[in-house]
Formats: sequence, C-alpha cells, structure tokens
Amino acid sequence: MWLEGQIRYLWVILLKILVLEPYFGGSHELFLQGMQQHLEHEFDLLTLPARKWKWRMRLAGPYFAELLNKMYKSSNYDLILCSSFVDVAAFRSLVNNEFRKIPLYTYFHENQFAYPVQNEDERDFHFGLTNLTTFLASNRVAFNSRDNFDTFAEGVSNLLKICPDMKLKDLDRQLSSKAAILHPGVDFRDFPEPDPLEISKNKIPVIVWNHRWEHDKDPESFFATLFELDRQNIDFRLVVMGQAFERQPDIFAVAQLQLAHKIEHFGYVESRQEYIRQLSRADIVVSTASHEFYGISVIEAVRAGCRPLLPNRLSYPELFPVEYLYEDGELFERLKSLLEEGSRLEKSRAISLTECFSWEVLKQKYHDWFAMALS
Repeated sequence: MWLEGQIRYLWVILLKILVLEPYFGGSHELFLQGMQQHLEHEFDLLTLPARKWKWRMRLAGPYFAELLNKMYKSSNYDLILCSSFVDVAAFRSLVNNEFRKIPLYTYFHENQFAYPVQNEDERDFHFGLTNLTTFLASNRVAFNSRDNFDTFAEGVSNLLKICPDMKLKDLDRQLSSKAAILHPGVDFRDFPEPDPLEISKNKIPVIVWNHRWEHDKDPESFFATLFELDRQNIDFRLVVMGQAFERQPDIFAVAQLQLAHKIEHFGYVESRQEYIRQLSRADIVVSTASHEFYGISVIEAVRAGCRPLLPNRLSYPELFPVEYLYEDGELFERLKSLLEEGSRLEKSRAISLTECFSWEVLKQKYHDWFAMALS
C-alpha cells in the first residue's frame, strides 16, 4: 500500500502539461514562470505576445487548434492548461480528437464581467459570454482570488437574467464543483529579510506606488491625497514605479512636476534587483485601485517591509487583515497618521503577512489541483 502511494505521487509530479497562453506578459507571464520554477511537472508553452487582448479572446482558440492540428498527429500530454484569454469552447470544438480528449484546465487571472470600462454601457458582454462558455467547456477551473470568482458568478447570473427563455439549470452545480480558488504564487527568494532597524525614526517616511499606470488603479485619488499632504506641510518622500504604457493617465506628468521636491524615484524599473531595493527602503505602500483581481505588487511591497494601506473592497479583504484597510473617504487621515507615526512593519510581521502567498507554501495546492486530472 505504501509503495502504491509512492508510485502514484511520482506519477503526479511527472505530468506533462501543455500551456496555451495568448497573452504572455505581465502577471500571466510571471505566473507561468513561477510554475515552471517551483513545480516538478514538465511544461510545454505555446504563447503569443501580450497585446490586442480583444483579438486574442476572439481568435486564440481557433488559432491554437489549427496550430496543434498541423504540428501533432498524436499527443502524450496529460493536461492542457489555458488562461481565460483562450476561447476554450471554440478550441475544443476545432482541435483534433487526440487533444480534445485531454483534460483541460483554465486559470482565470481576470474575468470580463468585472473588467473595468469607462462607461458600463460600453461593456461588450460577448467577452463575458466567452468566459462563461470557457468555464463550461473546461474540466477544471481556478480563479486567482475569491473576489474574482464572486464577480464572475455574479456577472453570469446578471447576464442570464436578461436571457428570456434559455436557462442553464446545471450552472450552479458546476460553479460549486468545478471551480477552485488558487492564489498565484509569489517568489520571495530575491527579497532580503525586512529590517525596520535600517529605517530610523529620524528618516522622512517614503510612500511607494508600484502599480500599473492605468486609470483602474485610480492614480488621480492617490496623487490628490499626496498633493493635500504637501499643502499641509506633512513631510514624506515618494517612489513611483510600476508598468507604464505609451498612453497613460495625465496625472502622472502633473505629479512628477508638482511633487518634484518629494520624489526619490519616478518611472518603471527594469531590474528586479533595483525594484526590490526601492521597496526595501520604503515605509508605506498605498493602493487606491477601483479594480484589482489579486494584488501581487502590494504583496511584494509588504514582504519588503512596507506597511499596506488598502481599500476595504476588491480582493484586499481576503489578503490582509482589516487593520490595513481603509473605507472610502478615510485615505487622507489614515495616511497622515501613518506618516506621523513612521510605522514600517516589523520583520516577523512582514513575513507572516506574506508567506502564505509564496510558491513554497502554495505549490502543493497546485500539485493537488493538477492531480485531479488523473482521477
């Protein structure tokens, strides 16, 4: 019996997994790199660059099906893993039978029911419907946060209410039986142990922004708060990092001029070592996001010793205790108090808050999830 268990365990860790990722960049790329580095499975990746996401959702399924039909007459893969930018229903209907019979898993980094649009009337619900049929056509599905799953389920329910005479009676059962919540792992191996003793009480506190430079992160509210702190002569220093794009909110240029006397760094950091160094010398990480499916940038900052100040909504309540969350309208007073207190996290606290998100802790959950393909 013991030997049988050992053989089954070895079989599980030697799964051969084909990954289809039409948006290979950002958190999607980081996720796959982490799996390859920390899980013992063999991964083969078929990817496309991270651009033109709408075209990816429309055509990645047929594209990958055609590619596999030409490349392979047979397959020895144990599992196919897709991101939610693949139209799985289209893929499975078009790929040859050798691939169609392989268990197919989908990982939802985001869902199109909750993806931000400037005007709700502009939302194209066909992308939400693609998420739904992808869910239905997958053998197993994982969401990167409970909030991601909840907004998906709510969006599906609201959309189906519009449909007059076609109800999906089995959907509730599938939502409860097929879906899992699996946080993406974070690699902390490059992070030094946070040392609050390096940050003396005489040092001016440093606020860090390490989020994408996009409107859904609400940089306008963040910088408006800093402008008011500056007007009230409350001293601080500022580090602004995060991924910037060709088109970005105008407030970044305004803030770079108006807060020039506060800025210690302003701009994307190419080197991961420099990124971690900047986090390790900061005191407070703030999020004003109106949209966040997970929150890796905040987790990284906290691991480096930054005290988080986060909205009490989205994915944040499931990631951090309430003491680090603020309600709408509270940001200025809460941030002002932290600056006056000079409160960087203790080393043990920074580690205890983030270790549960490390690949070392989470990898067994991924092994168990993938092993379900064998049952």
